[in-house]
Amino acid sequence: MNNLQGIIRKSTNNVLNQWEKLGSVANNLANYNTRGYKAVRFEQMLKEDGYLTGAIRTDYSQGSIQVTSNPFDIAINGQGYIPVFSKTGEVAYTRDGALKQGVDGYLVTSDDWIVGNGIKIPSNCYKFTIEGNGDVYAYEKAQAKGKKIGNIPLVRFANPEGLEQTDMNKMRPTEESGEAVLVKDHTCIVQNNLENSNVKIMDSVSDMLRLNASMLASTRMMKVVDDMYNKSINIRE
Repeated sequence: MNNLQGIIRKSTNNVLNQWEKLGSVANNLANYNTRGYKAVRFEQMLKEDGYLTGAIRTDYSQGSIQVTSNPFDIAINGQGYIPVFSKTGEVAYTRDGALKQGVDGYLVTSDDWIVGNGIKIPSNCYKFTIEGNGDVYAYEKAQAKGKKIGNIPLVRFANPEGLEQTDMNKMRPTEESGEAVLVKDHTCIVQNNLENSNVKIMDSVSDMLRLNASMLASTRMMKVVDDMYNKSINIRE
């Protein structure tokens, strides 16, 4: 529609879409320091009727890997997720490798979800190592041979875009993502390192400034058209 009401509706539609996109950008900025976080983007599309619509997409590119020298820290260099389990039996998947030893000795996430099938670090452990394939070895003393105590599994999904993001930097599968598939014979896990988020801070700030300008322009257009509409009604009266 090319009348005043149609212009107002299109401007309102534009503001709502820009607002939703702004929310995605703000969420990225808020998670800039979240380990293993994957940035989301709101892709806009112009429909045949001239109205904007959009869809949320996730950027699964690799984040930078940072050396921490903490043996409990692991990074995933490549695609995939680590399965973790809550005390109530819930299963989720994460790329946040900031692990720790729980009160019962098991390897857990920062919020106490058990990693894999449960990997217990012995109390008399001199040190432990995590191989590229996820195998965990414990050493009783400096010159002793390592004993395998478990494996940190790595899984992948046919359609990672279909994963549902939940609390504490975890993902849950959906019908769209498909079931988790165990990855064998990989070397993706790197001990003493953590993966940073892949959020590009300068791009996010630039997007926020452009979105703010676009929203201001649309709201001003709505105000101008609304004033014209009111004047046209007064002329009729």
